[in-house]
Formats: sequence, structure tokens, C-alpha cells
Amino acid sequence: MDPTNDPNFVPPSANKNYVPPAGNKVPKSKPIQPYVLEDYCELIDAPQPHPSKSLPISPSSGSAGLDNHCAGSQNKIVHHKIPKPRTDLNSSSDDESDPKQENRDSKPNDEDKLHLNQHNSKHEKQPVGNIPRIHSFQIADLEEVPHGVQRQSKNLETYKFPTHRLVSTLKESGKYPLVIVACGSFSPITYLHLRMFEMAIDAIRENTKFEVVGGYYSPVSDNYKKQGLASAAHRVRMCELACERTSSWLMVDAWESLQPQYTRTALVLDHFNEEINIKRGGVITSSGVRKPCKIMLLAGGDLIESMGEPNVWADQDLHHILGGYGCLIVERTGSDVRSFLLSHDIMYEHRKNILVITQLIYNDISSTKVRLFIRRGMSVQYLLPNSVIRYIQEHKLYVNDTEPVKQVMGDKAD
Repeated sequence: MDPTNDPNFVPPSANKNYVPPAGNKVPKSKPIQPYVLEDYCELIDAPQPHPSKSLPISPSSGSAGLDNHCAGSQNKIVHHKIPKPRTDLNSSSDDESDPKQENRDSKPNDEDKLHLNQHNSKHEKQPVGNIPRIHSFQIADLEEVPHGVQRQSKNLETYKFPTHRLVSTLKESGKYPLVIVACGSFSPITYLHLRMFEMAIDAIRENTKFEVVGGYYSPVSDNYKKQGLASAAHRVRMCELACERTSSWLMVDAWESLQPQYTRTALVLDHFNEEINIKRGGVITSSGVRKPCKIMLLAGGDLIESMGEPNVWADQDLHHILGGYGCLIVERTGSDVRSFLLSHDIMYEHRKNILVITQLIYNDISSTKVRLFIRRGMSVQYLLPNSVIRYIQEHKLYVNDTEPVKQVMGDKAD
């Protein structure tokens, strides 16, 4: 996040009380982008090794795996069927049904009719008040996962680092574990904030040898002085609703939001390294060996451009974030991140630890514009998860707030 929004911001060149990040505790990890021949000062046009020598094909991969699959398919017919919704009539074991059951005639026999009559009579005897009903205000949430929300603590005394979705064992032995962290205000969290993680995981799977084992939102504290932001408790809660209702792997960490003062991004990443690698020892590989997780910052192009503004980010912090951890940058419309990386000395030095993610379908939703729509009484449907929209309505957030026109119309809207 932009350090200038710290109410006690002091330019790095004049800051005598600067607290350096914990550089000696960051585990050594491979860069996010593999080195090429040029990086090793070798001939760029040197012949590549033959695939049969450098990339041995295992029986379970490549064309061999395809042949085995085809051979097996000749001997065994695989029945595919659309999973049925869970009701009182089918148990959780119905997904793996007996093939003999599928071959039965669809017409129910006498035993089935008897069971169905007993089931209906059982429910007819129940009082009407116990029958679950769907109200009109609940219909919009049917597309979201209807399970409970993992709540973060509202004070540091009872705070616990969330690990309920953190993968403990790597699925692929040849991969390196990676945790993605997004710092921001998230006031409110939008579908773009959610899409950034999905774009990042696609790029990582396609271009790297890392396996994502966790993703975290880290909302800033109330000491981040930007006009129009809701309180930290509300912002954390909205992030929780968005993650738990729309995602199967994203989490929210409230540690930064509970701090009594603004926390620099470098120190926030140190916190995740402390919790995941130092306290928990990273993750376990398929062979039983523990590996430290590489932790990377997920950011938009506007945040990266702020790193080039003089006397805003301390050089030591930039080396720590970009060199020690790494950064995933999602390009925004009109931004030229690659040209910026080329012109910035520190970023160019750590370019192998930076992965630029191009939006194949551009999404320019911003929290600033969402807040403006809410103040004007306009619809924000399909810009935010339904659960977040309902939370905003219930707590009457952003309705009576005001923001400077420059902030609303600026290119760096959050």
C-alpha cells in the first residue's frame, strides 16, 4: 500500500527511526521466472538439449500416459454422470453410485414405492415451522457456497493465523510451494480483487514450477488515512464473506488490520513468513520432506508505479519485497508495467522475481467507483459478491461518505 497514506509518514531519506525488515529470516527460494542462457552469460543461440535427455517422460505423463489411458479405456467403460444436488433422498455416498444401480429400469419397484410413501408420510407429520423455506431476499445468494464463514478475531489478544485452507502437503513432488498475499484497503472487496488471484494462479501454473498452496487478503488498518474507507472490522468481514462464499482456497488474515499503527508492506510479508515458514515449517512434500513456502505480493500496476515515486518507498524495503519475496503484478488498462520495470533500477535488478500478468479479459472495477455508485443510489449488482452487497446494505456503509473529486476520478483509484 502507498506509504504516504500513513498519518505519520516521513520520507525515507529523513526517517531516522526506520525499522529494517527481517531480511535474514526470509528463506532462499528460486526466482518466479526461470533463468535463461543469457543470465548465465552463455551463448543465447546455443542448441537446446534433446527433450529425451533433459525431460524424461514418466509412465504417468506425456504420450505414454495417454496411451495407457486409451488402452485402459478399451477394457473398462467409465460412466460419467452429472452430480445430483444433495437432498434428503440421496446420501453423500451417491456420487460414487453402484454401476448396477445405473442399469436398473427407471420405473420404481414396489420396494421403492413403499420407501417413498414412508418418507412422505414422515415429512407430513412434521410441523410446518421446521420446513426450510427460501425467502425472496435469499435467492440472490443461491449461486454462492452456502456454508459458514471463517471469522477473524477483532483484537490481537485472541488473534489466530488462518490456516483452514492452507495446503499442508504438495500434490506434485517437482513443484515448489507458493503463497500469494494481497495487501490493500478492500473497501469494499470487488470481483476484480477476486479475479486477480485467479489470473495469478493461471499464470503461475502456465509459466512457473511453483504450486500455489494458499492465498491471503491482508486489509490495512484504520491508520491508513484514505478518505472514504470503512472501518477495518467491516472491511475484514466483507473480505471473509467474499472468500468463504465464492472461493475454495482464498483466506483473510486480520493481523495487519489489528495493528495500532500503519504497517509497511515489507513487514506484513515478514509476518506471513513468520507464521508459515518459521512457526509451521512450510509444507510437506510427497516424499515427507518439509519445504519453505515462497511468499509473493500480488499487486496492481498502480501500486508498482508508486514504488517509482521518489522518497515514498525505502530502497531497503523494495529490495526486501522484490528480491526476498517477489511480486505478481496484474496489469491495468492503460498501464505499461514492462516499460516501467525496464526504467526502474531496483525492479530491473529483481526482474526474475517479478511476474507480470496480462489481463486477457480487461476488468476495471474499482472500489472507489463502487463507493461512488452507492452514494448515488446506483446499482452495484455483478460488481461485488451478493453477500458483500447485502452486508453493505445492512450496515449502511458508504451512503453518507464524501470523497475528493480528484480521488474519485484519478487514475489510481483502488
